[in-house]
Amino acid sequence: MAEIKDRENALIMETTQGNVVIEMLPDLAPGHVARIKELAREGAYDGVVFHRVIDGFMAQTGDVKFGNSSKPSFAPSRAGMGGSDKPDLKAEFSNANHGRGTCSMARAQSPNSANSQFFICFDDAAFLNRQYTVWGQVIEGMENVDKIKRGEPVQDPDKIVSVKVAADVAA
Repeated sequence: MAEIKDRENALIMETTQGNVVIEMLPDLAPGHVARIKELAREGAYDGVVFHRVIDGFMAQTGDVKFGNSSKPSFAPSRAGMGGSDKPDLKAEFSNANHGRGTCSMARAQSPNSANSQFFICFDDAAFLNRQYTVWGQVIEGMENVDKIKRGEPVQDPDKIVSVKVAADVAA
């Protein structure tokens, strides 16, 4: 496994395609990192599908309201329209580049509408810079992100099996 410098600010995400390790960037986006950790620790992301996956661009997930395949509220046709029961977050835009493996928050038209959904970039997407909040970087398992089924919406989508803050997992 990749060396994790700060276990409190790293995620171990098990997907149906394999494990992905994400180094979170609290210096860039403290509010967003805190929200991701809060939802991860609640188990809110466990079972959530990758509902929008565009080849050469990104894989989007994190709709804990309509995208959780293990909950009665699961609605594949509505996945991507929901968030969590927590308030939306104020944008924390930075000069960080949306390069391969960048983790950034999805949002509606309003810059301050990010909640629980996020995406992982497959390739450079610099056109998103300073418009979306970058909160992490994949440091291991990007080959597993590359295997996630594509689609808008995705038929029989891949999903997050579990997300844990590395500090909560035995090293």
